[in-house]
Amino acid sequence: MKKDIVIIGGGAAGLAAALGAYDPSLDMLIIERGAMLGGILGQCIHHGFGLEVYKEELTGPEFANKLIQECHEKKIPYVLDTTVIDIEKKASFIILLSSIKDGLYHIEAKKVILTTGCYERTRGAIDIPGDRPKGIMPAGSAQRYLNMEGYLVGKNIFILGSGDIGLIMARRMTLEGAKVHGVADIMPYSNGLTRNIVQCLDDYQIPLYLSHTVTKIEGRERLERITINEVDQNYQPIIGTEKTFEVDTLLLSIGLIPDVKLFNHLKFDKHPITKSAIVNQHYESSIKGLYVCGNALHVHDLVDWVVIESKHCGSQAKMNLIHNQNDTLHKIDVIPKDHIRYVIPQLISFDEYSETIELKFRSTKKITEGTLEIIQHDRVIYSKKMKHVVPAEMKHVHLPFHMIQKDAPILVSMKEVCS
Repeated sequence: MKKDIVIIGGGAAGLAAALGAYDPSLDMLIIERGAMLGGILGQCIHHGFGLEVYKEELTGPEFANKLIQECHEKKIPYVLDTTVIDIEKKASFIILLSSIKDGLYHIEAKKVILTTGCYERTRGAIDIPGDRPKGIMPAGSAQRYLNMEGYLVGKNIFILGSGDIGLIMARRMTLEGAKVHGVADIMPYSNGLTRNIVQCLDDYQIPLYLSHTVTKIEGRERLERITINEVDQNYQPIIGTEKTFEVDTLLLSIGLIPDVKLFNHLKFDKHPITKSAIVNQHYESSIKGLYVCGNALHVHDLVDWVVIESKHCGSQAKMNLIHNQNDTLHKIDVIPKDHIRYVIPQLISFDEYSETIELKFRSTKKITEGTLEIIQHDRVIYSKKMKHVVPAEMKHVHLPFHMIQKDAPILVSMKEVCS
């Protein structure tokens, strides 16, 4: 079986990439390991989706259904209950699949777009002393149990980590009758969107303990209590600041990691911060024809941004395929500097298709007022004043392509304005 473009993952990013790549002349396939399209959106029954893409507020399933219907209208083919076992890069990509219906088989693809999403960090990723009872789980798993299976995982809850899933679950558990005793985050700021802090914590009077972490877990068969401590500037617990909570469940919202482990043997260039591929402005990795987008590339704040990015990725893969673009294009690095944690893309390729470059970045700290500067040859080629820049919210700017020269990297820096 030979395909022009294969998209691995049938969630929001995969569906959007397929829509961006759609062309009646191309043979395309979406591969989804689950029993239905839509990915994690199916368990996100709260509102807040679709404002950027569809200009209306939707639940997760409603948002997914719109994407699915668009793919159905274009008759984009897909397979379900099918897992990618292996992938090789030769003249083209050779993909080994395992399907409930068809068993093991290979397909060949000219272009591959990875939209495999991300996975949650578990207790094993952090050091929490104490017992190992039942009742400790990622917040996303608790969300699935409650929203998909109708199972309330606990009645007295504490949440470690103020990521958006943790904040949303604080509200969801409260609405289902559980007591949420608090949310703690080791950082001095929340890692969730401001609107979620207000709507999920403040509106329900749930305490947020910043610069705190769980330092002790107690329980035999089931979790019985936890202890949290305030931490110093080196994130070490401060003796004498202990607070103890009698709880039966600890939900972990301690970060998401792009799910690209299956493809590590392809040896594409990886970024140490995002833990995923280094890409150019078209979301193409260091392996010609391999594209990565959505949460498989970097963790987004909103699914709307995933869709917008993935549609662009799909359209660029299509354009590259149709025009058979040369793989020896000149490239320059995009380097984060002062107060910038990482930037997407990390490379800029010089081709005839780029008119503007969208640069997305996260800050390393909260900046009340600052100026973004893009620098090349020690000269500021672009600047923009910004307010209320926080690590939890990704910012983006559009840089006209003609401003960039081929002979030097560009630096992305945030200058803080001191009051």
